[in-house]
Amino acid sequence: MTTRILPAVGDPESARVIATLLSQLPGAEPAAPVPDSTFLLDTLARLAAESIDELPEVVLVHERIGPLPVLDLVREVALRFPAVGVVLVTSDASPALFSAAMDSGARGLIGLPLAYEELAARVQAAAQWSVGVRRHLGRGPELPSGPGGRVVTVTGAKGGVGATFAAVQFALAAVAAGRRTALVDLDLQAGDVGSYLDVQFRRSIADLAGIQDISPRVLSDAVYDDRTGLALLLAPADGERGEEVDDRAARHVIAALRARYELVVIDCGTQMTGANAAAVELADVAVLVTTPDVVAVRAAKRMVRMWERLQVRKAEETTMVVNRWSKQTEIQPALIEKITKTRSVRTPVPAAFKELQAVVDAGRVQDLDNRSTVKQALWTVAGELGLLTAPEAAQETQAATAAATEPGAALAVRGSGPVARLRGRGDRGALGPWSRRGREG
Repeated sequence: MTTRILPAVGDPESARVIATLLSQLPGAEPAAPVPDSTFLLDTLARLAAESIDELPEVVLVHERIGPLPVLDLVREVALRFPAVGVVLVTSDASPALFSAAMDSGARGLIGLPLAYEELAARVQAAAQWSVGVRRHLGRGPELPSGPGGRVVTVTGAKGGVGATFAAVQFALAAVAAGRRTALVDLDLQAGDVGSYLDVQFRRSIADLAGIQDISPRVLSDAVYDDRTGLALLLAPADGERGEEVDDRAARHVIAALRARYELVVIDCGTQMTGANAAAVELADVAVLVTTPDVVAVRAAKRMVRMWERLQVRKAEETTMVVNRWSKQTEIQPALIEKITKTRSVRTPVPAAFKELQAVVDAGRVQDLDNRSTVKQALWTVAGELGLLTAPEAAQETQAATAAATEPGAALAVRGSGPVARLRGRGDRGALGPWSRRGREG
């Protein structure tokens, strides 16, 4: 997502410094600074007259702006253009000024001299707020779900059902479709995403656990840009560090990833913790993977019931993927759907481990042959889930799939809601010109 930023700075030297820092922000599209309050209000009024979608997401107001006093200017922008996030840049970062700025309608305050990390964090927060307001106003149907990109979680009913393999293939399919995709390993004690893709990296999600404001630069230090095109955020190599990632940390990490990527695929493993419970609840699409045998189906039912008891997710909002299926299997997807009360995708994944054995043993599942029936099925499922299409087309894809399955049915997709804490052990850890709306960074 591209963030359009309009600086309002009267001092030429300050304008130069701000413009330089803004140009370094990933996904930012800064305009030329405006020199005074009159010019700023006139510019915003002209853009708003064309369309609310032409307004910048963020306006940076420097304390030395004039002739209108800075707090009066912040109040004027907030009242006249409520879909714009205003951030005040000032040398006085006292609690009194902070309170006055918030009362005037500012969405953040940045102290002078400017620091890149603080600037990135405040701009990102203001931009997310602006996107949320515009979505609430019904503007821009192409805006992605949630405060940024879409989040898809993949959870295994029990160990060994193929959840990690499915998550990796979903992410690879999205990259092949041209979507900017992050793959997160939230199986914190036993994550295998790195092993499947033959990746070793010194950083992990645990390194982000204690950071309150995750800036783009901090996030990029923890993410591994793989040759496949995937951005990988791996589980910690030392399993005991998994307890550092609690539900609060998971929430912050997911928000940061959403702001930077079109699609975030999260492998949640099979053990419920506060972190992956938060991920499942925040997800736009929650996938539960099972195999068509009695033990796995019982485990799937147990997982769904636990999610409901903990108010993480309802059964009807969960999408079931049946792995290792064959026509001779006694337990068919329709029966699993009835037992678990979830919604199954149309395409079951066939049992064909011989196709996978070579690439799994080599730790390079990205090299799986395109003729593999397993790969074809998983990529088809990714299409059914709307992972291969732009956000504005995803609902149409899911509606068409549901219509072909059963009249009135719909795949389990929802917007993000508040995060319910997982009781018990999960809480132990210490967790130039602008283009028109629709262009993505």
